[in-house]
Amino acid sequence: MTKADLIDEVSRQVELTRKDSEVIVETIFDGIVHSLRAGDKIEIRGFGSFRTRQRNPRVGRNPKTGDRVEVPAKKIPFFKPSKELKDLVNTGTPEAQPAPATPAPPPQPS
Repeated sequence: MTKADLIDEVSRQVELTRKDSEVIVETIFDGIVHSLRAGDKIEIRGFGSFRTRQRNPRVGRNPKTGDRVEVPAKKIPFFKPSKELKDLVNTGTPEAQPAPATPAPPPQPS
């Protein structure tokens, strides 16, 4: 699902214009990014939590030349799904699971 697909889905579900749905989705994403940049943790119950993790500086290698490259320390965003989300992904809901394939009955002789 792309961002555009998500906007279309929000628009359809809440019966808003696509423009209003785009503002909603953008506001949510901007809020998450702003909180992560400030070092805050975002927790959405039943979905998961976002936080940043610190990566230490290290020495890497340029894969093309093999030269050593100093990689600086940095913060990376990290998402941890909730137990409910993990369960939904692994077991699914009846509407999300594909119907079991049933073999076609053999043709009857005429």
